Amino acid sequence: MYSVYVLISFRDHRLYIGQTNDLHRRFAEHCRGDVLSTMSRRPLKILFVESFLTRLEAVRREKWLKSGAGRMELKRIIEPSLNKYKYIHK
Repeated sequence: MYSVYVLISFRDHRLYIGQTNDLHRRFAEHCRGDVLSTMSRRPLKILFVESFLTRLEAVRREKWLKSGAGRMELKRIIEPSLNKYKYIHK
């Protein structure tokens, strides 16, 4: 199984979207600061996860969620959580 996940930074309140075949390992890497794009944005929290059978599906969904229309869809889905964390839309 592959997962597309959305993290929120408690430091800058921005979202990070990624995909992996091992969500627990990948989140631990983010938390330790092993991921360059999130190392200065810690601490982080997982807001949203979707699962897929193939990596291709996960990569396509990640790419869609990173697009303008995809970010708007994502924002609608996780809006209650975004309000709680003062999300900055970019």
